[in-house]
Amino acid sequence: MKKLLLTGATGLIGTAIVGEAIQREYKVTCLVNPNSTREANIPKHKNITITHCNIDEYNAFEVKEKYDVFMHLAWEKTVGSGRDDVDTQLKNIQHTLDAIKLAKRAGCKTFVGAGSQAEYGVQKVNLTPELAVQPTSGYGIAKYAAGCLGKLLCEQLGVHFNWIRILSTYGKNDGEHTLISHCINELKNGRSPQLTKCEQIWDYLNAKDAACAFFAVAERGIDGKIYPLGAGVGRSLRDYAIEIAQIINPEIQLDFGVKEYYPHQPMYLVADISELTQDTGWKPSISFSEGIKEMLV
Repeated sequence: MKKLLLTGATGLIGTAIVGEAIQREYKVTCLVNPNSTREANIPKHKNITITHCNIDEYNAFEVKEKYDVFMHLAWEKTVGSGRDDVDTQLKNIQHTLDAIKLAKRAGCKTFVGAGSQAEYGVQKVNLTPELAVQPTSGYGIAKYAAGCLGKLLCEQLGVHFNWIRILSTYGKNDGEHTLISHCINELKNGRSPQLTKCEQIWDYLNAKDAACAFFAVAERGIDGKIYPLGAGVGRSLRDYAIEIAQIINPEIQLDFGVKEYYPHQPMYLVADISELTQDTGWKPSISFSEGIKEMLV
C-alpha cells in the first residue's frame, strides 16, 4: 500500500484528494492546522489519519514512518487583501521549502506542489507550461517563487518534483464566496444572484477531476515539469451561471451587470492540458452539469 503525506487536506481539492486516495487504496496522513474549522470536511476512513501540525511547524514534525508521495496544498491568505500581504506570502515560500525537506526526511520519492494560475498574471491566450509568467499579486509572485525554489531544492535533495498550476475548480466543500457557490446558494433560496456582466472566458474543473490529476502527476508526471490544470475548455461565466440556473430554478432571471468587475480582473483563463494528458494520460471526466448536480445532493 502506497503512503501519502498531504497538507491542505481540509480544502476543496484537498478533501477530493483524500477521497481519491481512498479509492486508490493509499494510506494518507493529513497534516492539519490544529485550529482548523474545516477538519470535519476530511473523509473518514481506516486508511486516513489526521495529525495536527501547523504550516510553520514542518521543520519540527517528527517522522515516524516512511512515505512515497508528498502533496503540498497548504497556503496562508489566498483570498482578498491577504493575497498582497507581503510578509505572509514570503513565509509561504519558506513553508513550501520546509515541506520539501519534510518530504525528504519522510522518504518520499515524489513531491507535488500546488501552484496557481495567478503565476501567469493577466493573459489572453491558453495557459501552457512554457508560457512566460507575469504575476501581478503577491500571491502569484510567491507561488511562482515557491515553485522555482522548490524545483531547485528537490533537484538538490534527489526528490522527483512537479508543480501544478491550478485554474478554477468547484465541487463539494467549495468556499461560500466563490461564483459557483454564490449562484447555487442564491438560486436555492429563490433569489437572483447579483453578478457582473460575466463576460470572462474561464475554465472550470471539478475538484474530483483535479484530485485524479494530482495522482496522475504523482505517478506518471515528468520530473521537474509544470502542469497547468483545468478542463482545457473555456466558456463565458455567463454560460456557467445560466447552466446553474437551468438546473436549480430556470424561472429566476439572472441579474447580469449589477456588480462591477474588480480591479485587474482576468478576462481569459483557459488551461492547455495537452502536455498533462500526453505525459500522464489524465483527462477530465465530469461534465459541469454533473458536477453541479452532485453539489446539490
